[in-house]
Amino acid sequence: MEMTLGAAWLNSTFSGFDAAVTLAVHRLYESCGNWMTPLMELISLLGKGGIFLILLSIILILCRPARHFGTAMLIALAVGALIVNLWLKVVIARPRPYADVEGLFYPLWQLMGSHTESDFSFPSGHTNAAFAAMVPVFILGKKSWSWLALLFAVLMGISRIYLVVHYPSDVVGGMITGILAGLIGTLIAQRIPRQSAWYRWGFHGKQKGRT
Repeated sequence: MEMTLGAAWLNSTFSGFDAAVTLAVHRLYESCGNWMTPLMELISLLGKGGIFLILLSIILILCRPARHFGTAMLIALAVGALIVNLWLKVVIARPRPYADVEGLFYPLWQLMGSHTESDFSFPSGHTNAAFAAMVPVFILGKKSWSWLALLFAVLMGISRIYLVVHYPSDVVGGMITGILAGLIGTLIAQRIPRQSAWYRWGFHGKQKGRT
């Protein structure tokens, strides 16, 4: 398959950046040993297909006090999927780092377990979904704990570089699209009145004065 202009431009423009960051992340393996690999595989698994994040948003929607979180997350995930999976990945069609068996990334990919993906590389769908889901939590939650949401999203991006299934520039692209989707999801969710039927349905809990 002939490489698209967009994919060729990304490979050329960010070749130095992608190599430097990948090697820097790979030093985690060299410094910490193989115990980092199962952790990164677990984090990456939580972003596969966005299933875990979608289920989390649905659970939060079903929990009335947290419904505003779940609503914003679900909208953001939908927006992010439209931008990334149905548009950018298809149009740019960038091959995965391990596609070039003669390149720098291939032996690192083999060392990290040879994980494969069925779609194109740019931008990172896992990173996009993680930031799309976690940005609303960061914005709407108390800052004393909501920063943990962004930490999860950052670790998702690092895991994709660590496993060598994405270029670092793919992860940056996923971060940008994810933040954008998260902001859109938050804005839309905030425009739904708290007095609306959407926020009133469900179990209300025990009320005073009733037996």
